[in-house]
Amino acid sequence: MPTIAKIGVSPFVPVDRTLPVLREAVQRCHGCDLYRNATQAVFGELETGDTPKQLKVAIMMIGEQPGNQEDTEGRPFVGPAGKLLDKCLEEAEIDRRKVYVTNTVKHFKWEPRGKLRIHKKPNLKEIHACRPLA
Repeated sequence: MPTIAKIGVSPFVPVDRTLPVLREAVQRCHGCDLYRNATQAVFGELETGDTPKQLKVAIMMIGEQPGNQEDTEGRPFVGPAGKLLDKCLEEAEIDRRKVYVTNTVKHFKWEPRGKLRIHKKPNLKEIHACRPLA
């Protein structure tokens, strides 16, 4: 039996898999149910927001999923985890502009708790669904 990544996501994965094309495609992805409650997809980027055709970065860092702040802003690592990452990179003397940041899944999975949206861990099917989308 095919996996969800082969069934659910394939219609949303473009033939051209450059980062700019994938960035656009991920906004239309309905390969799993995470898109239903997210504000938008959050694709990877350099701190400057650039996604040139051929990135030349020193390090790639991958988080689990966007958080609440990332979901509303549409950019990865801008919330509390991003602030901690910035501090750690600074202490390690690593230029954040040379670090490509992204997440395993591209939509924020959450559950309501009062007025808050609380992080909920993505399951294996959701993780596999995002795999072809960088």
